[in-house]
Amino acid sequence: MEDEAKRPSLYGAQLWQRVQHELLNLPIGLAGFAVASTLLTAGLGLAVTFVGLPLLAAGLVCCRGFGRLGRVRARASLGSRIAEPEPVVAARPGPAGWVVAALSDGLNWRSALYCVVMLPWGIVSFVLTLVLLVVGWPVLPWAMRAISAVSRLLAEGLLAPGVLAERVRELEDDRGAVVDHAAADLRRIERDLHDGAQARLVALAMDLGLAKEKLTEDPVAAQKMVDAAHGEVKLALQELRDLARGIHPAVLTDRGLDAALSSVAARCTLPGGVKVHVELGGERPDSAVEGIAYFTVSELLTNASKHSGARTASVDVWRQDDRLMLTVQDDGRGGAQVRPGGGLAGLAERAESVDGVFVVDSPAAGPTSVTVELPWRTRAGRV
Repeated sequence: MEDEAKRPSLYGAQLWQRVQHELLNLPIGLAGFAVASTLLTAGLGLAVTFVGLPLLAAGLVCCRGFGRLGRVRARASLGSRIAEPEPVVAARPGPAGWVVAALSDGLNWRSALYCVVMLPWGIVSFVLTLVLLVVGWPVLPWAMRAISAVSRLLAEGLLAPGVLAERVRELEDDRGAVVDHAAADLRRIERDLHDGAQARLVALAMDLGLAKEKLTEDPVAAQKMVDAAHGEVKLALQELRDLARGIHPAVLTDRGLDAALSSVAARCTLPGGVKVHVELGGERPDSAVEGIAYFTVSELLTNASKHSGARTASVDVWRQDDRLMLTVQDDGRGGAQVRPGGGLAGLAERAESVDGVFVVDSPAAGPTSVTVELPWRTRAGRV
C-alpha cells in the first residue's frame, strides 16, 4: 500500500507538463520557422552581395536562440539532461570574424534545421494532443509519453552540443588543471630549495669560511667546525634526495611501480604498516600514467598517516584490460570527501587530466577506500 501511495499519478503534474510542452510546439514552431525561412532565404539569396553573408549569419544566430529555448523547454518539461553548449567565439576580432564564426558553427546549422522541422512536428503534436484531450482521455498518459519522446529525441538529436566540441572543452579544462598542478609543483620545489637545502648550503659555506680562517690560529676549533660542516653536508644531501623523490623518484624510473610503492610503504608512519600488492604482468604503463599512480598512492598514504587515525593500510595495483586500477584502503575514522581546493580534489583533477576516474568511499565511521582508474598505455620498448 505504501508503494502505491508513493507512485506518481498518471494524471499528475508530469503529464500536464508534457501536454503544455506539446501545445506550445505549434506557436514556437511557427515563430522559429518564420525567422529561419525569412533570414536564411534572404541571406542565401543575397550571398553574392556584401549584405548576404552577415544576414545569413544573423539568421543562424536567431536560430541558435530558438535552439536554446528548445533545450530549456526539454529540460523543464521532458526530463532531458541536454547540456548547454559553449558560446561561439570569433577567431579574430571585428564583424568579419563574427560572421565567419557564426557560419562555421555546426550547432547553428543544426538549430536552423530544428526550427524548420519544428513547424510540421509542432502541427502534428498540437493536433494529436488536442484530440487526446477531447476524446482520448483514457489513453492520454501513455500517448503523451510517446509524443513527448519524439520531442525529446528531436531536441537531443539536433540541439545537443557536438561530441567533438564537448571533448575539446574537456581537454581544455584538463590542460588547465595540468598547468596549474605544474605551476604549484614548481612553487613547492622553489620554496623547499629556498627554505631547506639552499639555506643549509649557505650556512655551510659560512662555516667553512670560518674554519679556513681558524685553520692556522686554532686547528682544534677548525677541526670541530669542519666536523659540523660535514654533518650539515649530510643533512643537505638528504634534503636534496627527499626533494628529488618528490619530483620523480629514481626507483620509479629504474624499477617501476612495485619497487617505488614498496619504498613509499616502508616510509609510511602507520603503526601497523602498509601492505602493497602490485600485479602488472611484467609490463609497465607509460611514464605519465606511472607517475600519476605513484604520487596518488604516496599522497593518499600521507593523508592516512596525518588525518585518518588509521593503524594499517593496503595498496593494490593491477591491470584490467586497457586500464590501470589501484585501490588504497585504510582502517581510519573515515569521512574523507573530495572538496574544492582540497588535497583529494587535486588528486582527482590529476587523474581526470589523463581521462582517469577517482572515486572515494569513506563512510563516517570508516574505513576509507579510494579507487583510481587510469588509462593503460604500454611503455614503448618495455615488455
